[in-house]
Amino acid sequence: MTNVAAWELVHSVETVVSPECAWTFMSNVANWDDPPATFSLRGPFVAGSTGTTLVPGQEPRHWIIRAVTPGNSYTVEMTLDQAVLSFAWRFEGLASGGGTRITQRVSLSGANAGAYVNQVRPVFESTLAPGMNRIVALMQQHPGALMQQHHVASGN
Repeated sequence: MTNVAAWELVHSVETVVSPECAWTFMSNVANWDDPPATFSLRGPFVAGSTGTTLVPGQEPRHWIIRAVTPGNSYTVEMTLDQAVLSFAWRFEGLASGGGTRITQRVSLSGANAGAYVNQVRPVFESTLAPGMNRIVALMQQHPGALMQQHHVASGN
């Protein structure tokens, strides 16, 4: 397969929570909020772990965590027929105020990617920004609880 994207969409949002809190929130698949879809992960949040997205009335969609740089970025990939739908997330600390810029790059690549563009584009062009805004709003509701979870998980 080729790495050249037949289609891609990038969106960034900023939040007041720290990069550690943002990472803690997003590396917990239970926090992924994209109704009516639900998500499950088999194993830890590391490269090679697999998961499933369930949408009512549709076949389950299986995916793999392709890459993880803890605290910084991760990529989830869904394999299609001779194509890959990729979701790359990046977490960057903001110089002013200690918040975080979260960027998601959704891309479609592979020999048969063109066959999926007209299905994928309208869905993500209409849902990516609102979905990321919803996630940030959830993160900001309880940033103190997120930090406590981070300290417990890291043993601090």
